[in-house]
Amino acid sequence: MKMQVLLIGGFDMAKTLAASLIQKKYRVTAIHPEYACCEALSEIKDLLVIHGDGSKPYILDEAGAGRADVAIALTDNDADNLVICELCKKRFGVIRTVSLVKNAENTPFFRQMGVDAVVCATNTITGILEQLSFINDMTTLIPVGDGRLSVAEVTIPEGAPAAEKKLWEINLPGEVIVGCILRKDQTIIPRGDTRILAGDTLVLLSSAHQETEAIHELTGR
Repeated sequence: MKMQVLLIGGFDMAKTLAASLIQKKYRVTAIHPEYACCEALSEIKDLLVIHGDGSKPYILDEAGAGRADVAIALTDNDADNLVICELCKKRFGVIRTVSLVKNAENTPFFRQMGVDAVVCATNTITGILEQLSFINDMTTLIPVGDGRLSVAEVTIPEGAPAAEKKLWEINLPGEVIVGCILRKDQTIIPRGDTRILAGDTLVLLSSAHQETEAIHELTGR
């Protein structure tokens, strides 16, 4: 069965992401409050488009939120994005929720409220966030620039090959770099002697489609 993804708001990101996910055989539904944006989105083949406010339960219901595996809130309003994620997870039973946030200070609160992945528009990867999808239950992938560059968010589990190692000790592919490390409320720009800890989330920048090899090297999966 194909994974079903629900995109809410964020016209530019939703448009690029929808096309990418559909190409990868996901079933995608997009919600947008502006009719003109819905018309433009409807030009994407196989994309189901719903006109309405994605923070309203009846609109989410119309969009089939109860059947979605992943809900991604992409509006430019942090409060709306949190409401969307809360509704999708608690009312409609969506397995995974993702939210874009404009204010970096909101990131810890969003995570405390149960949002599975939080992408900050003002952090060190500002300007390159265009698309978002899941590789597996622990990884977020953002293809950028027609797929020439990918940004992968990878959480290091207990017992992973990379846990307790310094960055220089990890045999990453040549086209992959660790852009930053998210450790609790800290954002760390790593150096070669930075030690990776279990529970860290690493933001990887990669080209040549080497993110899968890098994830395996880091996590053993």
